[in-house]
Amino acid sequence: MTKSRNAAFAEESAEVEVLFAEAAKFDNISKRIKSSLARLDGGAQVVKDSIGPVYSNTQSLQTMNDNIDGILAAIEKMLVPSEDMGREEGIIRAGPAKVGLSEYLASLKRIDRALSQMMSKNLRVNQQAIGDFNELLSEGSTHLQNLFRSTLASNVQPVEPLHYITKQLPFPTIAQRVISDLGAIDSFMSSPTARDVTHRQGESASVRIYAESRGAYLSGSLQNLATASINTSKKKKQDEIYREGTSGIGTYANGIEGIFLAEFQNISAIFPRDDWGSAFQRTCRKPLADFTKTIRELNTHIKSNITTDCFLAYEMIDIISQVSFRLDSHTGELKSAFADALKPIRETAKSSIPELIEDIRRRIQSMVTLPLDGASIPYTTEIMNRLQTIICYPKSLASVLASLGDGNWTSASAGTHGSSTSIPTLKSFDVGADGSQLLAHYILDTMETLLSTLEGKARTLIKSKSLLGVFMANNVAVMDRMIRSSDLSDVLSSAGAPAKIDSWRKKGTSAYLDSWREPCSALLDVQYTNRGGRPPSGSNGVIDSAAVIKGLGSKDKDTIKEKFKSFNTSFDDLSSKHKSMAMEREVRSQLAREVQAMIEPLYSRFWDRYHEVDKGKGKYVKYDKGSLSAQLATLG
Repeated sequence: MTKSRNAAFAEESAEVEVLFAEAAKFDNISKRIKSSLARLDGGAQVVKDSIGPVYSNTQSLQTMNDNIDGILAAIEKMLVPSEDMGREEGIIRAGPAKVGLSEYLASLKRIDRALSQMMSKNLRVNQQAIGDFNELLSEGSTHLQNLFRSTLASNVQPVEPLHYITKQLPFPTIAQRVISDLGAIDSFMSSPTARDVTHRQGESASVRIYAESRGAYLSGSLQNLATASINTSKKKKQDEIYREGTSGIGTYANGIEGIFLAEFQNISAIFPRDDWGSAFQRTCRKPLADFTKTIRELNTHIKSNITTDCFLAYEMIDIISQVSFRLDSHTGELKSAFADALKPIRETAKSSIPELIEDIRRRIQSMVTLPLDGASIPYTTEIMNRLQTIICYPKSLASVLASLGDGNWTSASAGTHGSSTSIPTLKSFDVGADGSQLLAHYILDTMETLLSTLEGKARTLIKSKSLLGVFMANNVAVMDRMIRSSDLSDVLSSAGAPAKIDSWRKKGTSAYLDSWREPCSALLDVQYTNRGGRPPSGSNGVIDSAAVIKGLGSKDKDTIKEKFKSFNTSFDDLSSKHKSMAMEREVRSQLAREVQAMIEPLYSRFWDRYHEVDKGKGKYVKYDKGSLSAQLATLG
């Protein structure tokens, strides 16, 4: 048993020794492998250190190779325009007239394209070629400008505006073929390249040339209308009121509108949309300057004849404002230019409103005599003619009156305060229902000023109250008649004019009837109801004059006789004066009715009671009721 166990231990011990021997062997191999790896790492590092610079140099060489290929390609591309430069130069030097516009523009575009390619490379070797191409572009642009100018020059012969205005024809435009050429030229001249070579950044040379050429055409075409506007505005008579349409300014404005619209059609067909506004404004600058000069000359004329020619200012405001509005609606331009041109006329129109009222005061106060027969004065008719003329311009007057404010025109300094360019106040917009109400108020204030100033002057120069009444009634009648016979009646219908006129008419009537109180007072008697019974009457309540006279004492009879005599004298005298006075037809009939209504009832009563005082002899009782009525009828 023991032997077998020892044998097993011995066997296992031998195996262990073998394993240790193998382990030692593997350990030795491991050390050798580690030593080999260490040597291999060292060799790899040496290889890496050797190959790194070679790789870097290879990358640099590859980049250089790519650059060289790019340079060669650029040189090849550069050589193409350089080779064609001679051909393009020949085209440019020859000019568009010889080679044709389309070919000339194509050459310029090719030069522009080649120049852009060279400039994008920014190569020093290209600088000379770039300079040469720029010179060609500059020369080509100059040739195009000259062609643009010469093409326009063949289409700038002034036209006669009246031919187109009177026949209601549209103003002529540039021919379509010419417009096509001009548009093609402008498309290149407006390019950034063309502006660079002409050193006009932000400004198109074609717009400048067009404005210079066509502006002169517009100005020349409108020159006759400008001259006619001034000549037709001059008066033959100093005190003659301007009549609507007399001046040629309306025709001038219509001519401007028509020819400007035609010019805008040309511009919109030639230039790109972004250039329409600037081209149109620059083209119209010279004719608008001439128009402004004409307006200023007319304004000077109006200011020198403000009371008679202010109506021309109102007409100009109306006409020019409408033309400005229509042009703005079609073009979107020139509204401010027309407003600036019209500014002096607006100021003059504004100052004329209070000036017309102040002129009434001055003219009447300067009168040294008035008609001795009570007739109306011609100045009243003149003022009413003025008011009839004013209502022909309701729109322009509405804006002018609104700028003053309702009622502010009665002040002599109203027209000097404020300005049409100042900031409006709330009161300046207080126009009531509408502009027509403002106009009606102004007309009524003018009439009130005329009548009140006339009355004040008449009280100084006319001593007779009845003559004063006739004088005022006559002037009121003239005013009323001229209102009813014109459009003034429509303007004043809702402004209380009839009531105001009736008030003045009653004042004149009252003043006239004051002198008739004397014969009326002679027809008044005194009856004493406590001295017996009622006065005797005949049948049917008719007074028995004989019984009345019989009941009077001798002293009372003498008093009655004196009353008849006093009445006769006064009545005959007043009747004679009445017939000698100059009265308007309606005034004479109206005053006759008033006198009859005042005298006849009193006389009838007095005659019924006392006509038997002279027993029908006519010594004291000159008129019976019938003859008095007939005499009163002759007053009308």
